[in-house]
Amino acid sequence: MAGEPIITVIGNLTADPELKYVGSGTPVASFTVASTPRTLNRNTNEWEDGEAMFIRCSVWREYAENVTESLSKGMRVIVQGRLQVRNYQRQDGSQGTSVEMQVDEVGPSLRYATAQVTRTQGRGAGGNANAGGYGQSQGGYGNQGGYGQRGQASYNAPQGGSGQDPWSQAPNGSAFDDNPPF
Repeated sequence: MAGEPIITVIGNLTADPELKYVGSGTPVASFTVASTPRTLNRNTNEWEDGEAMFIRCSVWREYAENVTESLSKGMRVIVQGRLQVRNYQRQDGSQGTSVEMQVDEVGPSLRYATAQVTRTQGRGAGGNANAGGYGQSQGGYGNQGGYGQRGQASYNAPQGGSGQDPWSQAPNGSAFDDNPPF
């Protein structure tokens, strides 16, 4: 639906993203972000945690595969997307409502960590705007800022890649130079 507001949530992943395949093999990744507001108590001059908000998120297609390969429990992430409300019937017959974020963008927060981004090759996305997005990230996620244990990971070339950096060369059939066209 057009005109839906885009929201941004910053928080920590409560578990590793879960990858499933639906319908005709379309990948979808689901994960939950816990966001806890912090406020300054002016009486004690100390920061206090507010009530945590848990937001269920989902991301589709190749983007889902990139998310499950790159993100893990405890990582601080920045997620941007649109909220979607769904009504459903519970097993006991009563009506239920759930709110879920359909993710447009997600990535690790670099406030307390570092990451190395590897561009993936398009995997037959057929015009999908998410094709050629970001692949594996690696970072020093220790016990700082609420992160879980995560060591340095070493990743090989993206699937289907030759191990060469796709950004180190101009695309085929294109002539780039440093001079402006005027």
